[in-house]
Amino acid sequence: MNVHEIETAIMNLPVVEVNELVTWLDEYYASLWDEQIENDVNAGRLDALLAKVDAEYDAGLAAPL
Repeated sequence: MNVHEIETAIMNLPVVEVNELVTWLDEYYASLWDEQIENDVNAGRLDALLAKVDAEYDAGLAAPL
């Protein structure tokens, strides 16, 4: 099945099922993002950024959100 076929199938779904699909896709996409962040952290790709954040915090440059 290709993307065009999936789009066509989605357009034929009742609104309730489209809502369920959107919820599922949102949760699935968030899990992919979480996995990517975890992989980046484990591979050390964020070490420099995290060190900079720690240094700014230690210097008192952090502000409450």
